[in-house]
Amino acid sequence: MYALVDCNNFYASCERLFKPHLNGKPVVVLSNNDGCVIARSNEAKKLGVPMGAPAFQYKELFQQHDIQVYSSNYELYGDMSRRVMEMLSEFSPDVEIYSIDEAFLLFNGFDNLVNFKHYGLDIRQYVTRGTGIPISIGFAPTKTLAKVANKIAKKFPAETGGVHVIDSEELRIKALKWTEIGDVWGIGRQYARKLKDLGINNAYEFASIPEGWVLKEMTIVGQRMWKELNGIPCIEMEEVKDKKNIACTRTFDRNTECLDIIAERVKTFAGRVSEKLRKQNSECNALQIFIHTNYHRQDLPSYSRSIVVKLPYPTNSMIELAKFADYGLQQIFRKGYQYKKAGVIAMDFTPTSSKQLSLFGQSDTRHIELMKAIDQINNRSGRNRIRLASQSRQREKMRQESLSPCYTTRITDLIKIKV
Repeated sequence: MYALVDCNNFYASCERLFKPHLNGKPVVVLSNNDGCVIARSNEAKKLGVPMGAPAFQYKELFQQHDIQVYSSNYELYGDMSRRVMEMLSEFSPDVEIYSIDEAFLLFNGFDNLVNFKHYGLDIRQYVTRGTGIPISIGFAPTKTLAKVANKIAKKFPAETGGVHVIDSEELRIKALKWTEIGDVWGIGRQYARKLKDLGINNAYEFASIPEGWVLKEMTIVGQRMWKELNGIPCIEMEEVKDKKNIACTRTFDRNTECLDIIAERVKTFAGRVSEKLRKQNSECNALQIFIHTNYHRQDLPSYSRSIVVKLPYPTNSMIELAKFADYGLQQIFRKGYQYKKAGVIAMDFTPTSSKQLSLFGQSDTRHIELMKAIDQINNRSGRNRIRLASQSRQREKMRQESLSPCYTTRITDLIKIKV
């Protein structure tokens, strides 16, 4: 039996955690630079605030209904996620962290030992009491069905108590008939549109069509979804793996056409990428650099460009990656545009332990010990203590007009109680 545990309205719930007066009130959380809505409480959803809504377009609605608006605080959200996941690991030896607010749990051999409904209620009470974060849990024989069960648990909290179990053929069919085809995990917009054109509108109708047609029209990926919906496990638990791409991108707090400012940011992004590469003992063989203007400013000329720089040798040196990133930026930068965002993406990784020699150049071996020393100092004294002279002197400024404190990760932000 699989379980999918999902934190309800996670970012909004984190904001409410240390502000009890927000309970029952509409809350939204905005993206970087307070751009778009990325999280909504149930009260905000009922007021018609859509996901991805540009904040400036809904400002009047926020004021009219006294909707509490907060800037995204990923340091707080990341720490609360870690706490939730650690508590979940006490209930199952097999936990797959699917996202910051979701995790799959596998309960092999539990079938004759526990009542999953009661077990789920115990998990929910334990996590919510220990972290203050409300969760919903769906149990089912496959991961895809567990997704469906979780959605039912979240949609009908009064009836399910936040926990729903699909453990019979009757419940499976009922759940699939309730699930729209576009809401099935793994079915994207194109397939959903194609299936609807064929008169297939819900998950039950999809699970009832011949398997051969699914394999022919939707390849083996669609076949796996079909089997999972029919109760045949095909998607196994995955172990945490090293990332295949590492990105550092930022939206600037204001438009800029100055090459020196953008170059400073891009080199800083390359430094962040190098830290992450060293953390997973990897080196990259290519960098993608991109810049673009503000899509929302129709009154300004638009420009968007990216470039992939193939490196002459694999490296995770901050010095070398900053040099290659700056080279790429020089190739794509054009004068006369107001730039709003830039980023650096590291690609094509090789393990640090198995480096292939090149006839045309090698990474400076002196950088290995230098980077170790820099990482040790920055880990002990704080990020950006040691940096390149060409990098930003401080963390990238972002518009965060309603940023909450980092209650659980900064000693200066601890709640003070007077008794």
